[in-house]
Amino acid sequence: MEPQNTHINIGDLLIAQPFMTDVNFKRAALLLCDHNDTEGTLGFVLNKTIDMNITDLIGDFPAFDGPVYYGGPVGTDTIHYIHDQGDILEESIPIQSGLYWGGDFDKLKFLISNDLIKSKNIRFFIGYSGWSAGQLKEELQHGSWIKTQLDLNYIFQTDPGKLWKEVLDNKGNTYSVIAQMPDRVILN
Repeated sequence: MEPQNTHINIGDLLIAQPFMTDVNFKRAALLLCDHNDTEGTLGFVLNKTIDMNITDLIGDFPAFDGPVYYGGPVGTDTIHYIHDQGDILEESIPIQSGLYWGGDFDKLKFLISNDLIKSKNIRFFIGYSGWSAGQLKEELQHGSWIKTQLDLNYIFQTDPGKLWKEVLDNKGNTYSVIAQMPDRVILN
């Protein structure tokens, strides 16, 4: 494998190495949404669903078939969302072209109740993943993560249960071999 680039950008996709044992990040695909060299990094796990709908969590939310994902172990009493509707949802924070984080929550409910934002446009998360200043760079140097380019299809089109493997397969070469490793490897 090529040496790991440790430069961190908003919009980077991190793939957990197959031997990562932290239950929060085992076989995780994680999108970075905020980064500051002095304050740290924030992102969301894209491939761990929770057996809940957003309407189960927010009583006054309009009728919506919106599954919820486990964003990470920090702030598990908070709800976040990423979407592709930044042109109509004010206060959205751009992550990359065609992808946004957050936005005016009351406007979001209005857009959903008027069928202008559908479940194919948005993902909801409970909690987030966070690193203090320098922590993620150190984890990248130690090889805990494989950094790669984000394809919007990974978020809105790919089956979350297959995302980790698909990203590695698409990266090719040695990464395709890693993608074939079974979830549980017994060592002698």
